[in-house]
Amino acid sequence: MNFAQLRAFHAVARELSFTRAARVLNVSQPTLSAQVKALEDSYGIRVFDRRGRRIQVTELGDALLDVTHRLFALEEEADELLAGARALTRGHLKVGADGPQHVIPLLAAFRRRHPNLGVSLTMGNADKVLADLAEYRTDVAMVARVPDDPRLFVLPYSRAPLAVFVAVDHPWAKRSSVRLADLSGQPVVLREAGSLTRQMLEQALDRAGIEVNPVMEMDSREAVAEAVAAGLGIGVVSLGEFGGDTRVRAIPIEGNPVEMTEHIVCLDDRRRLQIVRAFLALARELKIGP
Repeated sequence: MNFAQLRAFHAVARELSFTRAARVLNVSQPTLSAQVKALEDSYGIRVFDRRGRRIQVTELGDALLDVTHRLFALEEEADELLAGARALTRGHLKVGADGPQHVIPLLAAFRRRHPNLGVSLTMGNADKVLADLAEYRTDVAMVARVPDDPRLFVLPYSRAPLAVFVAVDHPWAKRSSVRLADLSGQPVVLREAGSLTRQMLEQALDRAGIEVNPVMEMDSREAVAEAVAAGLGIGVVSLGEFGGDTRVRAIPIEGNPVEMTEHIVCLDDRRRLQIVRAFLALARELKIGP
């Protein structure tokens, strides 16, 4: 089996582009194309469907990608061991997160403790972040929603209640708290349907028999904040995720009826990596809340 051909396939399947994959591997595109063609010809199979300039991974290619994810993750682990990363003198930690507020301070502390290590961060919703983790695109992740999956190691990191937030000129802006019932009939700017914040809010409202007036739906916290600052309605956010935007003000909900927990997550079989162990150890030290 030719590992150069497998590596070429793996890069193209991840990037869905021969051009980008060639850049990642630092080879010419003709060389990369030749390696993929040689792999297909040697086994008499197709791993990609080519449609003009676009490519799509075949069913067989998907199955092979699952194998190469594990193969090159193990290669990375072996390289770390043999190259002396045990002493954390080199290495690169790839992190995914569903929001910047919690993870950035943790990454800053990690860099201060391990200045010789590289760190990269990718953002997305919880589904994307967990998919990147499962496909070995990242080493660790920070997300609020974690599925019950035996492949995952989960460390609760912080807990914070949901709060409403309003524009500074809103009639509620000077209140010290609101009741959940106060939201009845109020114009509310909601996150997208898949958002955990929205799901938890709607569950709390359903339990209390309260109906709000959803005026807009946004696909990011930042977009909700802009809409609320513009006076379009009331927003809901975890207090732990509320930033320093002076155009809006967060107001606690009496009784803290809903709390959100952020988790540090990694694949259980990746906990052996020293760089992952170092990140988890720091997270335990800086853990917020019970």
